[in-house]
Order: sequence, then structure tokens, then C-alpha cells
Amino acid sequence: MVSKDQSIGGIIFLVCAVVAVLYVVTLFYPKWIVDLRWASDAGAVQFWIIAVPVFIAFVAIMGIGAWIGWTMATTPPPKPIEEITTEIEEKTTVVEEEAKPAEEPKEEKKPEKKKKTEV
Repeated sequence: MVSKDQSIGGIIFLVCAVVAVLYVVTLFYPKWIVDLRWASDAGAVQFWIIAVPVFIAFVAIMGIGAWIGWTMATTPPPKPIEEITTEIEEKTTVVEEEAKPAEEPKEEKKPEKKKKTEV
């Protein structure tokens, strides 16, 4: 039994493989795929078959860069390391104090006096 994720993965694989084969065939043998009546020569088709994916990749990379820049510009700066270490130290001292049992006052024992026995 194939899971939903596996079937989606199989479809993605098939679509990518078909597009890759069509891309390579169109790049090297444009007359096989494209009717050249509207294009004056195969060079124009080969130009556009390269230009369009390069354009899409360029715009995608610029979009990712813009997203990273926007995230960096709108994120507040982190606390200085000194503040973080003092907070951690304060928390550990509070936890240690809570973990210690309350000390009971110690009773002072007086030394016992020896009884004198008469013989």
C-alpha cells in the first residue's frame, strides 16, 4: 500500500523527469518540439528556452534574499550576553535556595555531669 506522501512524491518525480527531458530536447533539437512557423530560426527558441528558467531562478533567488533582509531588518536585536548570563545566574541561585531544606535551629547540648558514687 502506497501512502499519500509516496504517491505525491512519485507524481512530482514524473513531472520533473518529463519537464527535464522536454527541456533538453527543446534546447538541442527545437524543431522536434516547437513549430518554427512563428519563429524565424531555432536560435530564438534556444535563447528563450534558456532565458526563461534563468529569469525565474534569478527572481526566486532575489526573492529569498529580500525575505532574509526583511527578516533581519524587522527582528529586534538580541540581548547582550552579559544580561543573559546574569539572568541565568539569578535563576540558578533562586532554584538552589528553593531546593535547600530549611535549617532547623540546633539545640546546644550541655555536657553531662558525672554522678559521684560513694563507695
